[in-house]
Amino acid sequence: MTQTMTITTGSSRRRAPFRWTRAFGWIALGIAIAASILPFYWMLRTSLSSNADLAGGSGTLLPVGFNLGAYLRVFGLQSQADAIAQGGSGASIDFWLYMWNSIVFATITTACAVFFSSMAAYAFSRLRWRGRDKVFGLFLATVLVPGIFTALPNFLLVRNLGLLNTMAGLVLPYLFMTPFCIFFMRQFFLNMSREVEEAAMLDGAGPFRVFFRIVLPNAAAPLSTLALLTFMGQWNEYFWPLLVGNDDSSRVLTVGLGVFKSQSPQGAPDWSGLMAASLVAALPMLIMFFVFGKRIVNSIGFSGTK
Repeated sequence: MTQTMTITTGSSRRRAPFRWTRAFGWIALGIAIAASILPFYWMLRTSLSSNADLAGGSGTLLPVGFNLGAYLRVFGLQSQADAIAQGGSGASIDFWLYMWNSIVFATITTACAVFFSSMAAYAFSRLRWRGRDKVFGLFLATVLVPGIFTALPNFLLVRNLGLLNTMAGLVLPYLFMTPFCIFFMRQFFLNMSREVEEAAMLDGAGPFRVFFRIVLPNAAAPLSTLALLTFMGQWNEYFWPLLVGNDDSSRVLTVGLGVFKSQSPQGAPDWSGLMAASLVAALPMLIMFFVFGKRIVNSIGFSGTK
């Protein structure tokens, strides 16, 4: 027995055999991570550099002419003379107003899209009627339609309603159901047990009461994940806000960055200021991804199991 225990203990201490495929996998993962992080680091490096020294120090990975003037210009804390001296345009950019417009736009469209899409997804997963799957497939096929095809009709509709340069015109095309949201929630509802819903219906609960009292509370995790994904997408939306919101009162942050770039002094863009503004604009999304990234991956994996 002692000899057997000795052999077992010795075998358990053996190292796992080296595998080249595993090593190549880790190397490829490291390269992918570095390729993903490098653009953000280059944005940070450029934002902390001086415009006058960027051309001469293009070969170094560290900031050249280190200063915080770019962030001061973005937040409107730098005088016009100092901004022009450091390569800025000297024009005032209402960064905080643009960010507030982005928050309002992304929040309203996310809340409405998630709510109405959840109701539609529940109907597609629970109600049985002839041609249900065909209608769902036809509706899902609209994902393949490029957004540029619907931009012109939506623009004409918003213009005829007199909603140009208003927040209502910005959010109108995104208020209701979206194919991806419906598909995402439908996959989750198909995996939910129907026993509790059937018991509630036997007690006299109607479809709306079952949906709001039972289904939605149990779908809190995928709903929050879908809300995060939708919010990120709406935060980065550019083309439609560019068409509809040309006034400061309705201009979102992505369009504001384009305006910031167009105000170029002496024909040269304010690269330091532009990178600082882009980094500040991306910071909320980066924080949300690092905080909720694991939940997003888990929910997507669970919703796609059926």
